[in-house]
Amino acid sequence: MQLERINYPALAAPVGPYVHAVKHQHTLYLSGLTAFGSAAQGQPVAQQAAEIFRQIAAIAAAEGSDLGSLIKVTAFVTSFDDIDSLRLALFEIYQQRLPASSLVQVAALFSPAIDIEIEAILALPR
Repeated sequence: MQLERINYPALAAPVGPYVHAVKHQHTLYLSGLTAFGSAAQGQPVAQQAAEIFRQIAAIAAAEGSDLGSLIKVTAFVTSFDDIDSLRLALFEIYQQRLPASSLVQVAALFSPAIDIEIEAILALPR
């Protein structure tokens, strides 16, 4: 089994013992991404989500794909208080290309300025 561990130059370098993504055959597994270090850090959850999906779109583009190739998205949020704006933002991002999805509330993420972390799985072109 051949696995390719990848860090993308368009994203900030990982700050821990992980890579941005691992590719296995035609599937790409993304580590949890956040808005940390971006202008969206500390902003409402919908803005943080938009930044994260900008990063996911950049990764997909680097692999010759786009957000339409999302298979599964898992979002970890620190609060459901602003869930309606998050859902609206996600519908705008996904449009008609809805992935399988999970939304989990967690007690905290690694920084108090971060309200959402998103993991994703993408299908890659052959």
